[in-house]
Amino acid sequence: MSVWNWITEHPWATAGVAVAAGVVVSMTSIAMATPRLDRDWTENLAVMSKVTIAGDNFSLDPVMDWSYTVEGPATKTSTSFAASISDVKNIWLMVEPQPGQPYAAHTLLLFEFPDGRMVGLTVEARLEKNETYSAVDGALNKYELAYMWNTPKELLTRRAVFLDKDIYIYPLRLSAEQKHSFLRGLLQRTIDISIRPRFYNTFASNCTNELAKVAKLAWHYSWILTGYSPRRLLDLKIIPGPDFESARNLALIGNEIRAWNDMPSREFDRVLLAELHRRHGQ
Repeated sequence: MSVWNWITEHPWATAGVAVAAGVVVSMTSIAMATPRLDRDWTENLAVMSKVTIAGDNFSLDPVMDWSYTVEGPATKTSTSFAASISDVKNIWLMVEPQPGQPYAAHTLLLFEFPDGRMVGLTVEARLEKNETYSAVDGALNKYELAYMWNTPKELLTRRAVFLDKDIYIYPLRLSAEQKHSFLRGLLQRTIDISIRPRFYNTFASNCTNELAKVAKLAWHYSWILTGYSPRRLLDLKIIPGPDFESARNLALIGNEIRAWNDMPSREFDRVLLAELHRRHGQ
């Protein structure tokens, strides 16, 4: 059996080996490194939103609203967002698989509010200018952690149009209380990290397990081998569907996102939600 086949057939064992290796190789760097907020960040990760929470209400400013072509950013604008936590209607999980690597994916969240309003959150390795992402460097505390609140159009078209990636959007089946608690927890984490910076870590603090920790989900290897996380959420009945292939086929939406690229953000949100609701009978 090839190493590749062994990895894909035994992801839990691979995760265990990866965690052990990550612990060993990162001990020195963890002890010596200090996370910071004032590095020369790459432009799209330079400014995290200021989060204000007042009782049930919250605000985010700025919220990135860049637009993209296949060559890169076309405009670099920002907006703001304010709503009530208790008004969140639905939470959607976006998954961006890494081509040729079924065990790896980027995940992010879209939050839906009344009147078709949306805002998104992506947890990122905060790169400095001229840095590129490496999972090995991520295990060695080479990057800080960033919680970036952006418009859905910015988050989705960056990946579908500029990076030419497949995009999947899954509904999350959560109670009203779970939605409110999840959103509040992520807002508070954003505040915390803006005051006390932390390191991104491929194993312990990546785009998926940061979300899983706030959601209070028990540890699972798919929080490290993030490409398997949608299947795990379906097993937990958080993603609905009769089976994973059916849910995955229904979630594929990259071509539609590319077709909507010329729309303004608010129109993009409206059309995106109409399509998601149509597919999922909402």
